[in-house]
Amino acid sequence: METNEAIMAFSQSEKIKSALIWATQLADVHLALAEADKPGAEKIIKTLVGMIYNEISIAHKAAPHENWLQAEKDMNTALVMLNSGVTHESGYHLTQALSKVTSIGQQSMTQLIDEGLL
Repeated sequence: METNEAIMAFSQSEKIKSALIWATQLADVHLALAEADKPGAEKIIKTLVGMIYNEISIAHKAAPHENWLQAEKDMNTALVMLNSGVTHESGYHLTQALSKVTSIGQQSMTQLIDEGLL
């Protein structure tokens, strides 16, 4: 990975990790909501997951790495779960995406430390 790509990957991974944690927590909270509140919560979760998916796609183009593609697949599966009405099942796939994004961040951070930039 080129230095500029490592910087971009590190920056994007940090932002995306935070968003994935929020989305996973929202999917968990969804279970405890009253039935009347669940449709609104599902719309918010779907919107957030869609935004995260777009950020991962942008990151993949800006700083190519195989794990971005794997994270996109996990996000797609999470969206399928959300659209299928099993919101609680999306949390697993969001966590899988988080693992891939964390790996990218760790690799890029290591490279930047090795180059004396962090």
